[in-house]
Amino acid sequence: MSPATTDRSVIVGMNVAEYFNGCVTTALSHQQVAAGEETVFYIVNLLTYFTRAENLFAGSERRVICQPLALIYAQAVEATTPEARQVSLKRLGDMALVVAGLFSASLSRKLVDVDYYIAMGGAAYGFLADHAAGSARGKVFGAVFGELSVKFQSFVDVLTEVSENSSLGASPDVMRLYEVWLKTGSKRAADSLRKLGVEPIGRGGADRSQ
Repeated sequence: MSPATTDRSVIVGMNVAEYFNGCVTTALSHQQVAAGEETVFYIVNLLTYFTRAENLFAGSERRVICQPLALIYAQAVEATTPEARQVSLKRLGDMALVVAGLFSASLSRKLVDVDYYIAMGGAAYGFLADHAAGSARGKVFGAVFGELSVKFQSFVDVLTEVSENSSLGASPDVMRLYEVWLKTGSKRAADSLRKLGVEPIGRGGADRSQ
């Protein structure tokens, strides 16, 4: 039985949220990334939500596409109410985090790369944190969005590990890892390169991931 088959069997045989909670908790510990309980809960729910393809892709009878971040941002700018703007920005942040974390390899063939997703996602969550409502629920979500914004790169790395360990992503490619490290300074990309025998040097002449 292949690792991919084993992972699919595990996911089917148990609660999906429980499965992702274990994956995320392990990756956070392995990468020594501190995260609040509510933030971990948010990320796990996000992964569970996006296991349904219709939640990730915008479709019609003719085609199915992953909605561009620029289009989601335009919807936020053109929103006629603060609530509608927040919904669009939450969608932007969520999409950016999931795509950058789980499907970053696919971005190497696009006009925009993972650093664009990190910048857009972090900014969207930052806006949501700054404009959280004054209620107790709003303060909780404000803290979650604030942590997601400040640690966006780290959470992308966490989801990348989840992707690799659950066979959701492709096998590591040395050039792609190096490209991601050059663009983002990802600590995990640097560590993965070292495991493959490559010392990441080139961002201003020094490794800034340490």
